[in-house]
Amino acid sequence: MTLDLTYVRGQFPAFSEPSLQGQAFFENAGGSYACAPVIARLERFYRSRKVQPYGPFEASRLAGEEMDEARRRLSGLLGVATDEVSFGPSTTQNTYVLAQAFRQWMKPGEAIIVTDQDHEANSGPWRRLANDGIEIREWRLDPDTGHLSLADLERLLDDKVRLVCFPHCSNVVGEVNPVVEITAAAHAAGAFVCVDGVSYAPHGLPGVGLLGPDIYLFSTYKTYGPHQGVMVIRRELAGTLPNQGHAFNADVPYKRFTPAGPDHAQVAACAGIADYIDSLAAHHGIAAEGACARNRAVRELMQAHERSLLQPLLDMLAARHDLRLLGPRMAEKRVPTVAVALNRPGEEVAAALAPHGIMAGGGDFYAVRPLQSMGVAPERGVLRMSFVHYTTREEVDRLMAALETVL
Repeated sequence: MTLDLTYVRGQFPAFSEPSLQGQAFFENAGGSYACAPVIARLERFYRSRKVQPYGPFEASRLAGEEMDEARRRLSGLLGVATDEVSFGPSTTQNTYVLAQAFRQWMKPGEAIIVTDQDHEANSGPWRRLANDGIEIREWRLDPDTGHLSLADLERLLDDKVRLVCFPHCSNVVGEVNPVVEITAAAHAAGAFVCVDGVSYAPHGLPGVGLLGPDIYLFSTYKTYGPHQGVMVIRRELAGTLPNQGHAFNADVPYKRFTPAGPDHAQVAACAGIADYIDSLAAHHGIAAEGACARNRAVRELMQAHERSLLQPLLDMLAARHDLRLLGPRMAEKRVPTVAVALNRPGEEVAAALAPHGIMAGGGDFYAVRPLQSMGVAPERGVLRMSFVHYTTREEVDRLMAALETVL
């Protein structure tokens, strides 16, 4: 089975938007295009549901039902309980709230493990807990490859470690880290696990329930939706950590870590992500039983397409002597978020690609620590080219031709 790109691209209004014609989008790691079901739900909410939800009148009742639908359907796709899914304004904000909960729960001298492969959003909030007497241990990447070694993690684990934080994949290295194995090692040492899935989830929503971490975070504006952050917090941990929400919500797991009121319309619109994934399953004849299994089949379809486009790009970049390709050179080991270090600022090269109809990004992408650890000057940054399943082979060919001209 292959992905029907005509159908896929028909679900994204951006591809029929006149102002975007002739432009190939390669900055998806910064945020994907929104799919039509999300846009439709968001518009409907603002037109006819924009009232305080969960009230006794019809518009209010429907608003609350749509918010509940989003939580229920996303939890089904992720393979977790409905009350284990929380929404917040962004993954950065969600991580900060979680860090405050751990700060209150942990004792001075206890430890948290972080990596230097992380985007700052999943590293900075935890590192700042050192100011409260919590030991921060750094799981360091290989400076040549960007790889995180499980053996290196195991040397950091002991009975003082309460939490291990790492990315499902880095937003500049791109390598997919083995969440199941890492989680098993951390749990064996008595530690909880927090996974930053922001850079992985755009390539297919993960089956969090099967992966096993205690916390999983991602951003829906990178998974074809509105600007929200999703937190999966398993029940055991949610009940253990101090409540960060309103006192009267302390007994509601999905409200314990949302101190501010949710954005009602954007939460409701997130159900459109599930609409889109279900439509892909139906269109491709996927008859898997259950939302999580259906999502897994769609994810495999998406990733197979992405890998087929990614390998030629990796081969072309790896063959050049005027740049450094960060991360694995084999498509099956990474996501199509491809960063290269050049002899000039990445932002400058991204600007040079724009007249060729290539929308790519340049800079440090808040990945200052991994760039420094790999010997790349953050002020020069990297050129980053990132795509998802709706990208075509013709667009990748255009990118490679433009790179040959610009470089």
